[in-house]
Amino acid sequence: MIKRLLASDGVLAVCSFRDDGAHVEGYGFMPDEMLRALTGFAHEYKRIVQGNQDQLSMFTQMRGWTPPAGWIVRGKLLTVCSVANMVCVVENAEAHLNSIMRELQELARS
Repeated sequence: MIKRLLASDGVLAVCSFRDDGAHVEGYGFMPDEMLRALTGFAHEYKRIVQGNQDQLSMFTQMRGWTPPAGWIVRGKLLTVCSVANMVCVVENAEAHLNSIMRELQELARS
């Protein structure tokens, strides 16, 4: 099911993982060990984002901070995008981040 995201322009890899961080599946133009490292990075970064949003919610007493809808880490050439327990790596020059994030959200709901 997540394989279809590879058809999007600029997507190099896509992975899914469980809540405990265990790698479920991964596809793309990277060796398996890099796909597993990507899921580890995504799981840890997701936990950091959730912790920060919990603190913002607690200190501001405002609704809407949690749960996180997703996150993006952008580098010079590549970007890592994640929603729920799915993550993908995309080339900046080729990718349309809005459509990729929408696709990740759709996949996360199914």
